Amino acid sequence: MARPKKGRRVCRLPGTCRFGPLDGDGPYGVVTMGVEELEALRQMDLEGLSQEACAARMGVARSTAQAIYQSARQKLTRCLVDGLELRIAGGSYALCRGCGCADCPGPLTTANHQEGTTMKQIAVTYEDGQIYQHFGHTSQFKLYQVDGGRVTASRVVGTGGQGHGALAGFLREQGVDTLICGGIGGGARTALAEAGIQLYGGVTGSADEAVAALLAGTLQYQPDIVCSHHSHEEGHTCGHHQGGDCGHGSCHE
Repeated sequence: MARPKKGRRVCRLPGTCRFGPLDGDGPYGVVTMGVEELEALRQMDLEGLSQEACAARMGVARSTAQAIYQSARQKLTRCLVDGLELRIAGGSYALCRGCGCADCPGPLTTANHQEGTTMKQIAVTYEDGQIYQHFGHTSQFKLYQVDGGRVTASRVVGTGGQGHGALAGFLREQGVDTLICGGIGGGARTALAEAGIQLYGGVTGSADEAVAALLAGTLQYQPDIVCSHHSHEEGHTCGHHQGGDCGHGSCHE
């Protein structure tokens, strides 16, 4: 089994994740750029950093930084030349917590990047009042209707046995624009991004308290949380669990 890639350090998350042509009737083809690829463009093209400096900040070898940058430039050029839609989603990255640059957010809460967003319906993976820790295995969500930054109604809905990537479509059908969960796989993260659903992963505890913290801008979460395909015996980690059995069996996207 191939070893997972080491997360490339990212100092700034994208504020907008979808770009596309304004003329024509579509539909347009889609090119997906990883978050770390956008970071390489930002550092080298906007900040003017050298490959060496970018590599040091991202915690990778110079050759890796060059490959990430070239891939990003090629994707961006394809979109401009061929009139394709560009989406920023997924990748292999970890949010930097203090390299010293102006864009590094420090300890992360939702107050760092939710300004300008309007949440209307929040979903939480749900079990007995708590945040269920495996997105792909959740049997129900608690949905919170939001108006003016306050919860106006809530209800619990079953998933009908749907799992993994299909859950993104289920949430979109429910009118969800924001999701709070524990562990989640890379494929599901991409599906949520394509559905236009903002993800706050790696959250534990009470579902109601998490939603209140999100609306207050104080929710602590992990943007790089991943629920891997590895078994627990192979060092699987999911959400806040590390090492041994987390009580829900193997975890998938």
